[in-house]
This record gives sequence, structure tokens and C-alpha cells, in this order.
Amino acid sequence: MVDLIGYVAAILGTICWLPQTIKTWRTKRTADLSLSANLLVLSTILLWLLYGIALMAWPLIIANVISAILLGSIVLAKLIYK
Repeated sequence: MVDLIGYVAAILGTICWLPQTIKTWRTKRTADLSLSANLLVLSTILLWLLYGIALMAWPLIIANVISAILLGSIVLAKLIYK
């Protein structure tokens, strides 16, 4: 049951970045996105990933790998489409 809660939280937490990532790359508009806020969130995700790896907690690992890719993509778009 605990793993199920972890997987559901991981899925929801990961899905939440998908609409912003898609919109950012489709429109190439990033003026309203805060680079510092997105870098801070990306740093948080990477730390959660390290924590998940240390615990071998697969819900944390999977969710944070995917979230890091999505958020990294947003940060990259912000840098490219200033």
C-alpha cells in the first residue's frame, strides 16, 4: 500500500510538468517563466533523485528522473528562447 501511494504521488508529480513543457516548446515563449525559480525546482528534483537512489526507492527515482528531464527541458527552452 505504501508503494502504491508513492507511485501515485510520483505519477501526479511528474504529469504536472508535462503541460508546461509542451506549451513552452510549442510556443517558444518563455518571458513569463522565471529562470531562477525553475533552476531552484530543478535543483530540488535532483536532490530528491539522489535521496531516492540512496534509499533505492523506485517511485522517487522514476518520478524524479522524468521530472528532471521535463524541467531541464523547460530551463533549456528558457535559455534558448530568451
